[in-house]
Amino acid sequence: MSLAVAGLVACSTPSAPPQIKPSVAAPVAATVKPASALPAAPAGPVSPGLSGRFPDPAVVYRTPGLSASRAGLTTQAELQSALTEVIRANQNSGNDTGPFVHLLALGNSQSGAPIEALLITRLDTSKPSAVLKGGRPTVFLYGQVHGDEPASAEALLLLAQELSVGKLQPVLDRVNVLILPRANPDGAFNQRAVTANGVDLDVDQLLLSTPEARAQARLLREYQPVVVVDAREYAVQDRFVEKFGGVQGDDAWLHYGTAFNQSEFITKASEEWFRKPMLAALKAQGLRGDWHHGTSASATDKKVFMAGVQPDNARNVHGLRNAVSLTIESRGAGFGRVHIQRRVHTQVTLMTSILQTAAERAADLVKLRKYVDAVVRSQACNGPMLIDAAMASGDHTLQLLDPVSGADKPVTVKRDTALSVRDTRTRARPCGYWLASDQSAAVARLRGLGVRVEQLIDSADIKAERNGAPAGRAPKGKGKADSASSTAKPAKAAGSEHPGSLFDANKGSYFVPLSQPLGNLVAVALEPGSHGYLGNKVIESPERVARIVVLPKVKRVLVP
Repeated sequence: MSLAVAGLVACSTPSAPPQIKPSVAAPVAATVKPASALPAAPAGPVSPGLSGRFPDPAVVYRTPGLSASRAGLTTQAELQSALTEVIRANQNSGNDTGPFVHLLALGNSQSGAPIEALLITRLDTSKPSAVLKGGRPTVFLYGQVHGDEPASAEALLLLAQELSVGKLQPVLDRVNVLILPRANPDGAFNQRAVTANGVDLDVDQLLLSTPEARAQARLLREYQPVVVVDAREYAVQDRFVEKFGGVQGDDAWLHYGTAFNQSEFITKASEEWFRKPMLAALKAQGLRGDWHHGTSASATDKKVFMAGVQPDNARNVHGLRNAVSLTIESRGAGFGRVHIQRRVHTQVTLMTSILQTAAERAADLVKLRKYVDAVVRSQACNGPMLIDAAMASGDHTLQLLDPVSGADKPVTVKRDTALSVRDTRTRARPCGYWLASDQSAAVARLRGLGVRVEQLIDSADIKAERNGAPAGRAPKGKGKADSASSTAKPAKAAGSEHPGSLFDANKGSYFVPLSQPLGNLVAVALEPGSHGYLGNKVIESPERVARIVVLPKVKRVLVP
């Protein structure tokens, strides 16, 4: 039994699921004729010795954009046609028992491009309630969050066909699969990382300021996937040559959610169940993987850092949703078509491993989610809560390549690691948060995430604090909490660990309880900090939000 299940004190030991050997999906022939292609992005000069380290795989992958005669990759129109073709091929397969492929229209990008996903399942319906009731865990794979990272979209088209009519169909006996091939259509068209209005979609998963982020949030909210995979590409940076004398040579970078307050059981499952098999799958294909690494722009700073512990990116936000949240990055951001077959092969290898592991661990994943959801609910009003954290430092050996010969050039460096965290700030965990009645914009974003929000149908005295200081009690008849008055002395409750004051919460104001599975995500949104709603001006003033330290005894209604 692995670490993640062995520690689930409330769960019984699952029966052993069937073993599924790792494999690589077979190539898929394109049936959509290529339309006009996007121009290829420049890749920069590459020495012959270095380029020789990245030969094409033995298998040849085929999508509309992978034809050797193409200058660019799959266009948006071709992508839509390819998704339709997956559905058509599935319908013509003659299998009345499924799998079934459902097209999900999620809205449009800022420039009007359709954002579409596929649900591939043994169920003949795409209704979220039926999928959740069916009992199979859902795996959500999405790609091209950054428009200049195209290999993931090509790989996801291949995987959709393999799940629909190919060799990956058996995993659907145990899991459902959501596929969003291109999360950022406008970025893909413009060959830019960001959306049309310049937002990095990767850091919009909490704020939901763009229609693209809201489309992803809808899938997360409605289908509640237990495994979420962000398929990306990483950029080869000149600064690694300048600082360390070598080129980044990993075919893939792997990482999982490491946000502070993420459940340790989610972290253990991510490592034991998924990352280790992914590394083995890469090695079996002659590919090389490591953790995500970055370094600062300063030439004198000879340190690297892993992807961090702050809840400021999709991977960490999804981890706080109690999902196994994985990021896979092939070597190729901004490369256009350079090494495209190898990059797609890397993506297919990794996502195939993830799907097969999820199928093998389906029963364990269901138990894991139920257990962690229950733990998060039970923590409301109890114990400390981490408000901020920092990565600890240690040594790590980067497997770099000589920029001319392409020979291995391992370099040992100092690294800030997300695997070891230093607590920098804690507070007593509140019961929830109060929001003033004029905070409908914040409430809408919370509801978009799937958070339960309640509205007071009567005024009430509530014990709360703002930013660590008493919220203050408005004198009777002199205005209520919505007026932001704060005058009275703090009230003290016997045995309470929380500071706080009583104040009059108006009818129509809101209560956001932490006694829900997304409690840790609520705290990120509503605690003061650069990543939350106050720091990003979704909530304009600290006076419009307060930490509830004693559950209010007041009638409330659920906000739809």
